[in-house]
Amino acid sequence: MVKSPMIVYGKQVVLHALRHHPDEIEKIYIAKKGVLPQDLFEAYGDRIKFIENRWAQQLSKGGNHQGLLAEMREPEPAALAEIKSGDFVLVLDTLTDAGNIGAIVRSAYALGVDGIVACGVGQLNAAAIMRTSAGALMEMPFRVERNILDVLHELSQAGHILYGASMEGETIEEKIFARRRTLVMGSEEKGISKKAKSKLDETIAIRMKREFDSLNVSAAAAILIHRMSYAIQ
Repeated sequence: MVKSPMIVYGKQVVLHALRHHPDEIEKIYIAKKGVLPQDLFEAYGDRIKFIENRWAQQLSKGGNHQGLLAEMREPEPAALAEIKSGDFVLVLDTLTDAGNIGAIVRSAYALGVDGIVACGVGQLNAAAIMRTSAGALMEMPFRVERNILDVLHELSQAGHILYGASMEGETIEEKIFARRRTLVMGSEEKGISKKAKSKLDETIAIRMKREFDSLNVSAAAAILIHRMSYAIQ
């Protein structure tokens, strides 16, 4: 089935797409004078369309488009075989909020994760994740899978040690991680599902300085990913 093009907007994410993924761009919409650098204006000349701000607001559904929008093809999902061949994989267990997922993708790409699998969901809003990831979704191998048990089994068979984020886990400050490793993050409401937790090798936690329920899932993911990127065997 051919996917419909998606609309991405905001100067940072659109400029990243234009400079690094020109073949995916179908049309560029400009609603603000001078927002597009001259070199890109010349390169994309026949794909550029000037529109009024009210149309830009409609295309962005009221979002902060900053005068620049693009119609582009949605990134193809990475193969699970490609993802599990990496040393550091992130598995998201029933996370659905595009803002959190985008923030996690952005941190994961910057801090060295090799691939991400979002599990327990049917589909995700790729355009929203693209925007909140500041374009990192274009670079990060990413796929959606319904069955987390199959994914964890595949990763375990590929030699990954499976670590799950849990408030009751071992604190990460002094911990050393396996070189081939997977981090599983659950939703803020329910944490990691019981069936996924049964497949984990270890659970890990962030030590809090003050009594508080927990960190936002994207903030917790960034801290855990940073530690797991450097404290390895």
